Amino acid sequence: MNWSHYRTPDLALSSWTWLPNDAATSHSNTAPQPPATLYRTAFVAPSLRPQCAPLQPLRQWLNNIEISSEAQARRICQAIPARCPFEREVRVLGKTILRIPPLCKLNPVYEEVVALRFRALCYLADECRVDVTPYC
Repeated sequence: MNWSHYRTPDLALSSWTWLPNDAATSHSNTAPQPPATLYRTAFVAPSLRPQCAPLQPLRQWLNNIEISSEAQARRICQAIPARCPFEREVRVLGKTILRIPPLCKLNPVYEEVVALRFRALCYLADECRVDVTPYC
């Protein structure tokens, strides 16, 4: 279960009260409204917010790679490992002393790379009728 879905996004921004410049100087009885830009960024789900994405061109490039040959699909499946190669358990006398978590999930384009490998596996299995068990 991912706890980040259950927390308030931008707690500092959502708990502030914003007064427009004209409301601060006038003494009207109407309640001040937050600016529309603040409302759009503070109260919208994180997946819908406009984000600064410097890696977006790389993500699009990886998602737009089309698998067109068996050799290309085999190279992709061999180059991208099925499991994270950095995950380790250090054991001494049969007892686990240290566990190194999978660090691949820290990669900002991890999802795109895994999807590319999956598309290559599907191409080999569906189009080329190749047994993909050596790549799993």
